[in-house]
Amino acid sequence: MTTASAVLARLREMGDRARAADMAAQTKAAREVLGVPAAELDLLARTERQRLDLPTRCDLAQELWASGVHEGCIFGAKLLTQARIRPQDEQVWQIIADWAQGFDSAALADHAAIAGAKRLEAEPTRIDVVEAWLDSPNLWTRRAALMMTLPWARMPHPKAQDYEIRQRVLGWAARLAPERDHYMQTAIAAWLRGLSRRDAAQVQAFLDGAGAILSKSAKQEALGQGGSQE
Repeated sequence: MTTASAVLARLREMGDRARAADMAAQTKAAREVLGVPAAELDLLARTERQRLDLPTRCDLAQELWASGVHEGCIFGAKLLTQARIRPQDEQVWQIIADWAQGFDSAALADHAAIAGAKRLEAEPTRIDVVEAWLDSPNLWTRRAALMMTLPWARMPHPKAQDYEIRQRVLGWAARLAPERDHYMQTAIAAWLRGLSRRDAAQVQAFLDGAGAILSKSAKQEALGQGGSQE
């Protein structure tokens, strides 16, 4: 199963029509959805990561992303989710950064962000590229900037450089806080929630300041109290 057509054929066999209808309604993206359970998709992707060499995975991931099939795109992102990648680190990063400009749903943005976070951790200077995404007219690209930097919110013992990045992303959160879109509010809340486990006082200070305009549910989630519908 080393070609995009073969992968998509396998995913279609694994799909479920009822689940696909529910997922399509949720994502609201204009793309084919197959209804493959997340656990099965993850297991298959893990198997292929172990079986295929990286150049093959890079080519396959790009073909799957270009297919426009929801699960195909996610599968492609999972093929590139790896802590250490040598010598194709820059190639993988560029693939993900290119994808980021065309995200059309939270699911695609978030799965690609997981892969991107690994490359960002490998080379933190790429934070400059991610920061530029805040100017994108694409909501999902802006959201991905936060989701891709989640590791810095969660670091138990950040070094000086890590702490600087953490403070920098808090500035991003302040900049994005006025956006009332549910998905942006939940992204900010998720980032703050990760930080609250390490520095609850800093999160509270943020909520008392720039984060005061966040939705009630976002504030609750940031503090680990669980979001409520407004």
